[in-house]
Amino acid sequence: MKYIMFEDFSGDPVPVIFPKRIDFLELREQIPYPTVLSAGYVQLRGETFACHGEARGLGVEANPKDGEIIGQRFTNPED
Repeated sequence: MKYIMFEDFSGDPVPVIFPKRIDFLELREQIPYPTVLSAGYVQLRGETFACHGEARGLGVEANPKDGEIIGQRFTNPED
């Protein structure tokens, strides 16, 4: 799976996870948040998420902390 980590209007990180067949730029055009913090590929390894790689066309790469943020969103979806 791919992901893009956006910054929402309050300054919080918001991950969007999507299939590999969708291009990073294609998804980026659909999301209204102005800032892309990071992007790349995400995998579930055991009970943790691991992020790696870069997003061609967006000029950003995965951040080591992204997996933790994504995991928190799954355990606390209201946050």
